[in-house]
Amino acid sequence: MEGIFSVLRQYPELAIFITLALGFALGRIKIGSFSLGPVTGVLLMGVVVGQLNLDISPAVKLAFFLIFLFAVGYGVGPQFVHGLKKEGLPQILFACIICVVCLFVSWAGALIAGFDIGNAAGLLAGANTISAVIGVSSDMIGQLPLEAAEKQRMINEIPVAYAVTYIFGTAGTAWFLSYVGPKMLGGNIVERCREYEKQLGGTIAEEDPALQPAYEGATFRVYELNQEYFNEKRTVGETESYLQENDWPAYIDRIRTRSGAMIDNVTPFSPLYKGYRVLLNAPVETLLKDEELLGREVPDLELMNNFRVEVLRVMVKSKQVAGKTLQELKDYRARRGVIIRSIERSGTIIPLLPGVKIERGDIVELEGLKRNVERFAGMLGFIERPTNITDILYVGLGIFLGGLLGSLTVHVDNVPFSLSVSGGVLIAGLIFGWLHSLRPTIGSIPGSSLWLMNNLGLNVFIAVVGISAGPDFISGLKASGISLFLTGIAISLTPMLVGLLLGRYVFKFHPGITLGACAGSRVTTAALGAIQDATQSRIPALSYTITYAVGNTLLIIWGVVIVLLMS
Repeated sequence: MEGIFSVLRQYPELAIFITLALGFALGRIKIGSFSLGPVTGVLLMGVVVGQLNLDISPAVKLAFFLIFLFAVGYGVGPQFVHGLKKEGLPQILFACIICVVCLFVSWAGALIAGFDIGNAAGLLAGANTISAVIGVSSDMIGQLPLEAAEKQRMINEIPVAYAVTYIFGTAGTAWFLSYVGPKMLGGNIVERCREYEKQLGGTIAEEDPALQPAYEGATFRVYELNQEYFNEKRTVGETESYLQENDWPAYIDRIRTRSGAMIDNVTPFSPLYKGYRVLLNAPVETLLKDEELLGREVPDLELMNNFRVEVLRVMVKSKQVAGKTLQELKDYRARRGVIIRSIERSGTIIPLLPGVKIERGDIVELEGLKRNVERFAGMLGFIERPTNITDILYVGLGIFLGGLLGSLTVHVDNVPFSLSVSGGVLIAGLIFGWLHSLRPTIGSIPGSSLWLMNNLGLNVFIAVVGISAGPDFISGLKASGISLFLTGIAISLTPMLVGLLLGRYVFKFHPGITLGACAGSRVTTAALGAIQDATQSRIPALSYTITYAVGNTLLIIWGVVIVLLMS
């Protein structure tokens, strides 16, 4: 082991990678349904490795942190901006109020407990599960007119307070919102979510919320038309309308006549007679119902072969489509033959219900015959063709311009105010992400690249923070551990308590929407999962996306504000 320690002291950059590997392994360990997660795992392993007193350049952690912040802004930018409309404003206002409560409860808790700037910033970060505050507040502390040793002491306190308060911030919030929340909102949460689903035109409740609803994706089957409905001549259009009395559409893509002739170019006016065979394109649950209306299923492999099925991801850009419900899209002629597999909004899959609205910036996954899919995709917006190329020019320019913005300082009564470099980069990410949603041909960052920027950027930063704070971590934990933990509980739960009361009595949201908005405002993905389990519904995801975009932005900026308030 001494040989390994010697290598790490000689090449401290290697310590970052062993910290990442061991930290991710630690973060995956589950106790029941709870796990530390990669960020906390990396931080704790960084503290262990840091006992070797390694010296790593601060520029390393700052560079990776700026990459992370830009990726965060880029990812939530479209939803943040597009949420600034009449229907999204109540949820945005709700999230802003909760974020302000998070800030002032953290500030008040730190003052009452007698903590200094470093512990206050760590409390804000850990109790509210917003890891990026570690970097933003450290950056801001570095600008204070204090002795270098004093600033470093405060910066080293931040990860201690974060580690102590993060566990309850995650697990405690998830428990509170999923167990206490439904009781405070009037009970019967499962039944009330089912009623809300019916108002949106369907049902997505499942005995096991992990199961995928059957309508997510297309299935192709061949049926021989032998029901009484076809005793007289019918058209494809009439038959599809007849079938679409069910919740989800079904389309006839190919026809075999009684003489055996194949018809590929099917139109709504194509005739159908008894004895014809049709290739039906529909979700599974629709097909099961349609068999009773059409006739028996037959194994006609020739009819099923020699045609191309395509799956495309499309970013919604069209102003004509934005704001339309899935039910309204079902009636579009250009939609014919296309199944909507999923809708992703700010990285969250939202439920497929007829009353759910499509928004600009949504990623919609389509499936059907190639010609049909590409026709409908062109109407929706920009097709996301598979690519592994990231527009580095766009990323580099965005981080640079954001850093310039954040470096600007305004003096008020000789007190300096600025966003800080990190805050400026976050704002630039929001703007550049929104611009990409308007002009998808510029600034492309594939999903896999964005994931890497988020995870590698943050966790390399956290690894260096843990390694740097390692020598002082244990002493700080002994000095303030209990008081930090108890204060963190109050800081974690108070905003959620306020949110439940606001949602029920002031904003009068549906209980499922209130729970999702609380989780989103606090950027607590673990809580969203627990809530969906408790409600047996995906309804909470409808309010999670907009509030997550707001919370992820404001809570990071609060890393600057908490330092100013405490100083």
